[in-house]
Amino acid sequence: MRRLLTVAVILLGVLALVGWIARERLGEIVFARALEASYGSDATADLGDGLHVILCGTGSPLPDPARAGPCTLVIAGKQVFLVDSGSGAGRRIGQIGVSLGKIDAAFLTHFHSDHIDGLGEVLMLRWASSGRASPLPVYGPQGVDRIVSGFDTAYTADYGYRIAHHGADIMPRSGAGARANTISLGGKTATSVVYAGSGVRVTAFLVNHSPIEPALGYRFDYKGRSVVISGDTAPTASVAKMCNGCDVLVHEVLNIDMVRQISATAKARGDARVGKIMSDITNYHSSPVAVAGVARRGKAQMLLFTHIVPRMPSALLHPYFLRGVADAYSGKVVMGEDGMRISLPAGSSRIEQADLL
Repeated sequence: MRRLLTVAVILLGVLALVGWIARERLGEIVFARALEASYGSDATADLGDGLHVILCGTGSPLPDPARAGPCTLVIAGKQVFLVDSGSGAGRRIGQIGVSLGKIDAAFLTHFHSDHIDGLGEVLMLRWASSGRASPLPVYGPQGVDRIVSGFDTAYTADYGYRIAHHGADIMPRSGAGARANTISLGGKTATSVVYAGSGVRVTAFLVNHSPIEPALGYRFDYKGRSVVISGDTAPTASVAKMCNGCDVLVHEVLNIDMVRQISATAKARGDARVGKIMSDITNYHSSPVAVAGVARRGKAQMLLFTHIVPRMPSALLHPYFLRGVADAYSGKVVMGEDGMRISLPAGSSRIEQADLL
């Protein structure tokens, strides 16, 4: 037995030595196989006809390594739409396996930095990956033209560098950047169909994110299925009204009790500035229980939380975060995570969930 053990140890040592000597070649083989298996993968390729929601960013301005900034993809048939584009949105979309070149239009809810600071990256990666000859249509409230113009100005030099390096046939200048489309609504209850084509209809409506005005939410309809995205808002009747039996309500959420604890801790540590900021943000966002009430009044089939504040480093915190929600809303409640996909097949009432990361 001792001899067998000695032989086994020697063999293991020899194998380890061979592995160490051949580590570069082994790395080369592993890389080649991984590249072959993953190159060109498309998370949208096998999707059935219907309406699909992919959360490409469920975070907020607060640092969270697990969540990109606010970003939601909506896929209606073969059309791909982007709602908001927070920090890291472009890279997260790539990680999920959706080509940015497929994005047909983007919709901005408002102009807080955490909802637009990833837009330049998205525009650049879309242009580089698609070779499209026309810029990305970007829809948003009054002022969206200045946002688009600002990114265009910031990236103009880079456009030139890339065209010079790769050639205008690969990177046509006409496809760089974005084209602004301003959404103008009248009174607080006004709505407007801002996009319609190939069976999909996108309706914009006003929400309450004062003093940020106007701030918008969006409803997507396709072949009898519907999704409402709230944008940032305090609890408001317009969201429930626009839902009106929608399949999925994607709503921002802020746990007021948790944020107040952060505020109190900051003040106790002598950081009055952060303490005040954290206290201030509670009045223009929506608590979990308040959102549950909106979902109930809107008769949503599913409530999907995004723009989650504060960060959730562990799912063990979810029951505390969601305290009282089940008493206010009897439908399915899901804490959104980056890479989560909700699918609504056409001609069906099914709601399917998958994780792409």
